[in-house]
Amino acid sequence: MNGPSRRPPRFPVLRGVRAERARQTLRDTRNDLYHVLLTSNWVAFFALLAFAYVVFNLVFADLYRLQDGSIANAKPGSFADAFFFSVQTMATIGYGDMHPATLYANLLVTVEVLLGMTGFALATGLIFARFSRPTARIVFSRDAVITTHDGRRMLMFRAANQRRNRILEAQASLMLVRNEWTREGVVMRRFYDLKMVRSRNPTFALSWTVMHPIDADSPLKNATIESLMEREAEIVATLSGTDESFSQTVYARYSYDAGHIHWGRRFADIIARTPEGRITIDYKKFHDIKKEGDG
Repeated sequence: MNGPSRRPPRFPVLRGVRAERARQTLRDTRNDLYHVLLTSNWVAFFALLAFAYVVFNLVFADLYRLQDGSIANAKPGSFADAFFFSVQTMATIGYGDMHPATLYANLLVTVEVLLGMTGFALATGLIFARFSRPTARIVFSRDAVITTHDGRRMLMFRAANQRRNRILEAQASLMLVRNEWTREGVVMRRFYDLKMVRSRNPTFALSWTVMHPIDADSPLKNATIESLMEREAEIVATLSGTDESFSQTVYARYSYDAGHIHWGRRFADIIARTPEGRITIDYKKFHDIKKEGDG
């Protein structure tokens, strides 16, 4: 490697979430609340909704208790009655047992109903956005291999569509990312596009083996496992296409660090035919690799 002999500082790898967390520390996370609500898992999402719902009613229960006798038929000083009256008011249920008895309570009910309807509208919109957001159910092989295919050295990995539909006009892109030194001795993260044998799949339905030929023009032509580890190299793969069920573009990304790239290996065969002549795929062997020359 050209430049100073000291080891370059480590960069966060793209395979995990550390890079994203590092970026988030550079900006005010309050500005990303909508993004957090859309991308968090369902358990966390509903837990946050439940927390906001309870806190909202706790606040209004305290406000109702500021004036004695504001809620008709409620026990004097009962926080539980004030809380459940707030729940009924927010949801516009109105059972009739308890109702506002003063001008103060009526004004408070007016404000709570307005805020409650706004909150329900926002929650409904978020839930709809989460359900309607197009997502790709694409699985990538855990490892990539460098093997001989059709007389040429190839970098290969697998991708499969987990849904029982097609991704139309699927496009794949492949990039090598590694640390390099500039002439001034500054370490930078460099990106190199890797050409593929076939970067387009008109109907991605089952499995797709993406291949990059390691020829004289390939950035991997002199690479070894040691050199990739030293430069903290990664192979970043992205897939995009139109989901035929939703008619929307979906994306998927995966990355292979040096520890998940294997020389002199190949993928196990997963395609077979049934006695009726139908093509089947054994997904149990999807991630299996073996030595070159093994049967």
